[in-house]
Amino acid sequence: MKSSRLVSILLLLQTRGRMTAADLAEELDVSVRTVYRDVEALSAAGVPLYGDAGHAGGYRLLDGYRTRLTGLTEGEAEALFLAGVPGPAAELGLGPVLAAAQLKVRAALPRELRTHADRISGRFHLDAPGWYADADDTPYLPAVADAVWNARVLHVLYRRWREPTDVRRRLESYGLVLKAGRWYVVAGPGPRTFRVDQILELTSTAEEFSRPKAFDLAAYWTAYQQEFHDRLHGAEALIRIAPGTVLTGPAARAAEVNGHTDTDGWTRATVPIESIDQAHDAFLRLGAAIEVLEPAELRERIARTVAALARLYA
Repeated sequence: MKSSRLVSILLLLQTRGRMTAADLAEELDVSVRTVYRDVEALSAAGVPLYGDAGHAGGYRLLDGYRTRLTGLTEGEAEALFLAGVPGPAAELGLGPVLAAAQLKVRAALPRELRTHADRISGRFHLDAPGWYADADDTPYLPAVADAVWNARVLHVLYRRWREPTDVRRRLESYGLVLKAGRWYVVAGPGPRTFRVDQILELTSTAEEFSRPKAFDLAAYWTAYQQEFHDRLHGAEALIRIAPGTVLTGPAARAAEVNGHTDTDGWTRATVPIESIDQAHDAFLRLGAAIEVLEPAELRERIARTVAALARLYA
């Protein structure tokens, strides 16, 4: 709707400062011509909005102009309070700050939106960590977050899985990611990814670094996850599964894509595996509902285990 778009332009200029028509058009997913019309409408409504020509030009609001208009819809107000995850905020040392911010936003909302926001807070709770796993001990998380925010170099003693296990690293911390209850810091040079709970010692410094302008944390993390899964599932197994058998994870997706049904109703598919050991344990959980055809090493390993079980329970 046009009214919602006008509010968005006003808030974008208020929070970001000078923006070109092309920038606004890209942000709002409209044409530049539409932005021109919207800017004229805002000016006609008395909003002190100015346009400067030239290479460094763009639209801006008169210095000091602020609007009390939030532009929040009912759904946006609900999403705002749903996104306020208290656990991760507290881990970052921002628990009181988050509570204060939510209190101020709540006070500024119209009564009907405040009611919806309160309903969300009372009916939904986000718990990031998975089941059956102890919470990570991350005493250095606030210091890492501070380094991310202020672009300051860290010197850490880090524990990795391969030898030598304990290594010293200089980190230019670009960003923090919370994945399944576990914190990761993405740091240069590289960049590379480090688990915050594996930092054994940390020394903060006054040395500043320049974060690469082209670095996109979300894009990096998406690519990193894909690369991780590609490395993790570097082998394949040919299997047959009985009707109604439920696979999980990458194996389920692979079976759905390339599986085909034999005359006896079983589905034959090539699925990714991490290793012989991992696949051995995972496939045995399915009992007689799965048959491994290849690789021969995995089939023989499972056959030996099944024979041993048969002797044990004879």
